[in-house]
Amino acid sequence: MCGIAGIFNLNGEPVPHRQIKAMTDAIAHRGPDDAGHFIDVNIALGHRRLAIIDLTPAAHQPMSNEDASVVVVYNGEIYNFLKLKAELQAKGHRFHSGSDTEVLLHGYEEEGIDFVERLNGMFAFALWDARKRTLFLVRDRYGVKPLYWALRGKTLIFASEIKAILTHPLVDVEVNLDALNEYFTFQNLFRYHTLFKGINLLQAASIRWISEKDPQLKKRVWWDYDFTHRDESMTFEEAAEETRRLFKQAVTRQLISDVSVGSYLSGGMDSGSITAIASREIPRLATFTCGFDMSSVTGREANFDERREAEFIACHFKTEHYQQVVNASDLSWALPRVVWHLEDIRLGMSYPNYYVARLASKFVKVCLSGAGGDELYGGYPWRYYRVFKALGRDDYFRQYYAFWQRLVPDKDKPRLFRANVWKRIKETGQEPFRTFSRVFTFNDNLRYDTPEEHIANALYFEIKTFLAGLFIVADKLSMANSLEERVPFMDNDLVDFAQKVPIRHKLANLEQLKRLDENETRKLRRYREFDDGKNVLRQAMTGFLPEQIIRRKKQGFSSPDESWYRGENLRYVQETLLDKKAAFRDFLDPIYVKRIVNEHAEGRANHRLLIWSFLCFEWWCRIFLDGRRIEAQG
Repeated sequence: MCGIAGIFNLNGEPVPHRQIKAMTDAIAHRGPDDAGHFIDVNIALGHRRLAIIDLTPAAHQPMSNEDASVVVVYNGEIYNFLKLKAELQAKGHRFHSGSDTEVLLHGYEEEGIDFVERLNGMFAFALWDARKRTLFLVRDRYGVKPLYWALRGKTLIFASEIKAILTHPLVDVEVNLDALNEYFTFQNLFRYHTLFKGINLLQAASIRWISEKDPQLKKRVWWDYDFTHRDESMTFEEAAEETRRLFKQAVTRQLISDVSVGSYLSGGMDSGSITAIASREIPRLATFTCGFDMSSVTGREANFDERREAEFIACHFKTEHYQQVVNASDLSWALPRVVWHLEDIRLGMSYPNYYVARLASKFVKVCLSGAGGDELYGGYPWRYYRVFKALGRDDYFRQYYAFWQRLVPDKDKPRLFRANVWKRIKETGQEPFRTFSRVFTFNDNLRYDTPEEHIANALYFEIKTFLAGLFIVADKLSMANSLEERVPFMDNDLVDFAQKVPIRHKLANLEQLKRLDENETRKLRRYREFDDGKNVLRQAMTGFLPEQIIRRKKQGFSSPDESWYRGENLRYVQETLLDKKAAFRDFLDPIYVKRIVNEHAEGRANHRLLIWSFLCFEWWCRIFLDGRRIEAQG
């Protein structure tokens, strides 16, 4: 796990060493163990190393083949590298290290860049072919590891984090208003742009390449999710048995490491399942939980603290268990640091993720996460049931779009944005509904005729958008603490199989829901009663996990900020957002922001997600527009 960076001057101008060094220095937290640079006149590659596999200098990067005709900088882990290495050795390739990085070099020599399709892991890498004078940028199937790029005239600049790109003299910071509108619609970005105008995120499962002879940046997408080819002949028992086998294989496969490995542990089934398998392989597995001070918390948030359930699982599997308890005052300390590291702000209250990663980094260098289980096996039934009886594609889009406007509905946008900002946004013509629809229309195989198809499409949408955002947050906040986070559910074999499992095996009450009266006045409330997701995964883990964990209802990992924004953190929210010198005021209408804060404080509405987003954007403006980076690092 590392950080990579690079500069390619297509006009032939030499790259000064100070430029690539400044880029890698900016992401030193991603790789405190080593640093390296490669320069060949107009191409420069940089690397910061967090040593996980092969801790010796032989695994130093940038790494080249024997004649230095191919050079690579790489961030990630390839879990099937030993198998690939053996195949390449049988074909005559000689290896000089025990690292997975070297597989990329010899795989490219043998098969070209298409070799990437054989990799099972999480990765982002840049590969330089000196003979062809061509640079390749590659990102893994699922987008677990980020890679950003910017083209400024005849110069291509790329890095694992945006802050490295910002060190280049050709790059200025300007707000991307299309992305800002998208963010305040979905609390996420569905397109591969960022809040930084002209800085883009490399698409998951894609390759971009550019050469001196043909200085046009080309792109190929080499994989996509597909829930349309379900095997309806598969029995529930067959689905559970194969899920069990592949999940055990995935967790064991991702334990490969030359350093200590631990696991996050909430009170839920996904992290509990990982702990159940990993603890069989690692004696006294270290596990880590984030809990919350609940002394001033009321209402539905009173159950947000999962320490009791996590302790139960830890005791059951005899792990070495550690806890981080977050209280209301921890928000103000963490928020600037979280925004500085996130850069690409997305999704909900993520500062507890920062704290638990900080805790884990004191004991291990690798930590397993349960991300992906919900998206593969249908863990959010209350979302799918909103649209599972939609009448065709247009009705489906309309209903689901209404749900996924998580922050500000379109009708309120003229009040959210400053008048001049809203005018510029409208002139671009990039409406959020169009962005939302494109997620689905990217895949020509999707159909909208049956409840099963509607739910399969929801799984596709959420794994492409919501989970992709979670991966960005997880990578940035773990690497902020020099910690590698792995996701066993995103194993190629397991993902390929999970996509084939029939919807009826994932959602136990699907047939009963089909029979609900469409004219029932309280239909949505009835749908929410069916918390039945991941049915086949629950069955697969029977015998591994205690029954009370398997049958426990889904609960997301979130801090109790609805209560804290009305209580202990209200003053901080008001001082940050109602200040007449607040940085966001160049873009957002302070009257609208004040109304949202007051409605929440008075208990008239729950605006916790929107207030979090306002706080994040305020600090984003302070740090990246006003230059207050020193405060953010500390």
